[in-house]
Amino acid sequence: MSKSRFVIDKFAKLFEQGLLNYKDLSNEILNILKSKRDEIVFKMKLSSKEETDILSDRIENLEKKVKLLEKLNKRKKAKRAKRS
Repeated sequence: MSKSRFVIDKFAKLFEQGLLNYKDLSNEILNILKSKRDEIVFKMKLSSKEETDILSDRIENLEKKVKLLEKLNKRKKAKRAKRS
């Protein structure tokens, strides 16, 4: 209930200020939503895009190394012969 009340109050404040133009109204709504998103991201302590890109590159490199090691391990196992 309080969240919907927050949105209604914001819209009422916009109309009181005289922002009746559609473009101004849409810009103001986007600004409100962006500020809320930023607050949520800050509270969650998420990483930035740059940090995420760096981490994804590191993960890709590690995955390549794991695949290479798996291939080498399969080759070594295939060379062993059974003794009779």
